Amino acid sequence: MDDPGDYAAILDDYARHLDLERGRSEHTRRAYLADLRSLFVFLDERAPGAGLSALSLPVLRSWLASQAAAGTARTTLARRTSAVKTFTAWATRRGLLADDPAVRLQLPKARRTLPAVLRQDQAIAAMAAADLGAEQGDPLALRDRLIVELLYATGIRVSELCGLDVDDIDTGRRVLRVLGKGNKQRTVPFGRPALAALNAWLSEGRPALVNANSGPALFLGPRGKRLDPRQARTVVHQTVGAVDGAPDIGPHGLRHSAAKLRRATGASLEEVQSLLGHQSLATTSRYLARLEAEQDPGWAVAAAAIGL
Repeated sequence: MDDPGDYAAILDDYARHLDLERGRSEHTRRAYLADLRSLFVFLDERAPGAGLSALSLPVLRSWLASQAAAGTARTTLARRTSAVKTFTAWATRRGLLADDPAVRLQLPKARRTLPAVLRQDQAIAAMAAADLGAEQGDPLALRDRLIVELLYATGIRVSELCGLDVDDIDTGRRVLRVLGKGNKQRTVPFGRPALAALNAWLSEGRPALVNANSGPALFLGPRGKRLDPRQARTVVHQTVGAVDGAPDIGPHGLRHSAAKLRRATGASLEEVQSLLGHQSLATTSRYLARLEAEQDPGWAVAAAAIGL
């Protein structure tokens, strides 16, 4: 780059790197680029016109400290630190920086809070609420029942759910082909209740919404386009909200509930890890850290309800 202050060109180049070489999701790319724009604004305020040449470890620490003082969450600070370290390593390799100023930048330890999970009776009631809504055959209600059934039966991420295509479903073997983080594929099984919801959606729901904009997407919005994760989150919140006493959870809460259910009904940590698509077994262990359900015989009922 002739002009080290040409941040737009640098960000465009870096976005392509994140997409094509690192395989980062659109959500991650958007978050990283937003973090870097914030850093560049701070850098220009400290050293107007100097561009990346003014980037140093003290500047990076001052940038993070200013955000911490403004009340930014520790998890967000950790992500921004990671975003900066990834960027400066790339910029150094590209010759945009003489040395990597973030080599000694420490990731702040995030205080992780685990999401609430459904008790077995609440999970059964949520599935029943979804079934009740679909009884009249409304296309969106049929879709919503399948959303809840699949999320709870499989533990897949909401982004993975919305990314499913029709041919990703093997109804004969009752498995999904899921494209997870880092563009890694895995196969996830589901039970007979989810299969029944899937068949109803494919035969009665999806055909009523499909149009020229639908493509191969399994889940569709009211205008026929691929379902947005925000819409799926709303569906889960509304469905679980219909259950008296249930915690207000979204798709991630259902994912955690699914992991807890699988573990409580005899799955090994490695099996749950494979199901959820975790790269590290430690991540799976953290998901199950509060598990106390092995002694709760009611989980067998919940497992039967989703066909495990």
